[in-house]
Amino acid sequence: MSAMTHDETEAMIQEVLEVYPEKARKDRAKHLTANDPSVEQSKKCITSNRRSLPGVMTIRGCAYAGSKGVVWGPVKDLVHVSHGPVGCGQYSRAGRRNYYVGTTGVNTFGTMNFTSDFQEKDIVFGGDKKLAKLIDEIEGLFPLSKGVTIQSECPIGLIGDDIEAVAKQKTAEHGKTMVPVRCEGFRGVSQSLGHHIANDTVRDWVLDKRDHDTSWESTPYDVAIIGDYNIGGDAWASRILLEEMGLRVVAQWSGDGTLSEMELTPKVKLNLLHCYRSMNYISRHMEEKYGIPWLEYNFFGPTKIEESLREIAARFDDRIKEGAERVIARYRQESDAVIAKYRPRLEGKRVMLYVGGLRPRHIIGAYEDLGMEVVGTGYEFAHNDDYDRTLKEMGNATLIYDDVTGYEFESFVQRVKPDLIGSGIKEKYIFQKMGVPFRQMHSWDYSGPYHGYDGFAIFARDMDMTLNNPCWTNMTPPWKGRPDADQAVAAE
Repeated sequence: MSAMTHDETEAMIQEVLEVYPEKARKDRAKHLTANDPSVEQSKKCITSNRRSLPGVMTIRGCAYAGSKGVVWGPVKDLVHVSHGPVGCGQYSRAGRRNYYVGTTGVNTFGTMNFTSDFQEKDIVFGGDKKLAKLIDEIEGLFPLSKGVTIQSECPIGLIGDDIEAVAKQKTAEHGKTMVPVRCEGFRGVSQSLGHHIANDTVRDWVLDKRDHDTSWESTPYDVAIIGDYNIGGDAWASRILLEEMGLRVVAQWSGDGTLSEMELTPKVKLNLLHCYRSMNYISRHMEEKYGIPWLEYNFFGPTKIEESLREIAARFDDRIKEGAERVIARYRQESDAVIAKYRPRLEGKRVMLYVGGLRPRHIIGAYEDLGMEVVGTGYEFAHNDDYDRTLKEMGNATLIYDDVTGYEFESFVQRVKPDLIGSGIKEKYIFQKMGVPFRQMHSWDYSGPYHGYDGFAIFARDMDMTLNNPCWTNMTPPWKGRPDADQAVAAE
């Protein structure tokens, strides 16, 4: 792919789009481009955050997924009620492997499904009373919970349940935080609006709880990790490095996060933002209201880790700067050994990515540390500020796709012929059946962590294990054809 010119990549895009009717072809053409690193604003070359084209297979989620599945769901000591039919809560209860410390059902509740289990009568008569009763039952059954979030599903917005009134009533009765979240799945164009809605509820119902608390003893080195969901232990691997360089991690959320940590976040000196797309809203709010600066960092692969550690340290004094260099020196031998072991096995391999959040750009450096090349990347629900950051990470003429359809993704893979694909569970088995090595990069394919130096070793092992698995030699991608099958068809 890297050998293709800008014109050749654009010609490939047009060839793939030929199957669409004219109107659909014009719409989808806006979401596909050949990268030009010199472009300062991605809106000049790609459109994003628009409604998916009706009739095609989109891989996006909904606003409920953005709130319940991403921002709020991993907060471990709150009970997250899926207000509506049972299916949404059941599907979202334990899929993302947001690791946490605690006793499930006693003081942590992340993998449990709490639902108001809407039936037909609830649609007709409303679910406010049922929701109120459910919260009372939660208080009786799980007294160590710190509160409840009400994650509204599609029917709630249609029938008009007043979840805000219920939240205020139950806050007064139980003296605990109750957060109503208007994240009905039909809102917005993807899960991205669910992130924004959830951030707004954190702002309105949580962050100001300790504004006047003077008992907290702060230090000059207090930081918060925001937007790390602890997939497979990612936040723990990142936290190790920050604390070893001398910082005090006061809060991490949402992964392995608690309500208390969220309330304390406005007292830190710097917010460290990992997933820009899902948490930039609340980071900007804290900068405006509390004067807390925020910094986006990248802990995928030793090159980006070193850059981020130094950038973080630059916000503090010489003690932290020296600590950052000490951490880098300590782990350099370890990361060099990982590269020495796996780079010869992975050198020159070509990767296509299609994930959500930060990964389509953040993990590029980790692949490059192993001698691999990312030849195509795109986001499920990005905004143009995500692509602004991505263009600089990619080579010239590299294929970039936004909200790519199932047909387009398969067609691009057939033409580009990557050695590895990193995408989600919906795409995994399609490409494996096509004989293409695949890693599920939403939740690390049941592995991880991938953040930090410890995570890089696991990442390298997993890429090698996938790419060099002998099973692929027994499978034939459709573009290579099967001569025996072709001859049999011809004989008929």
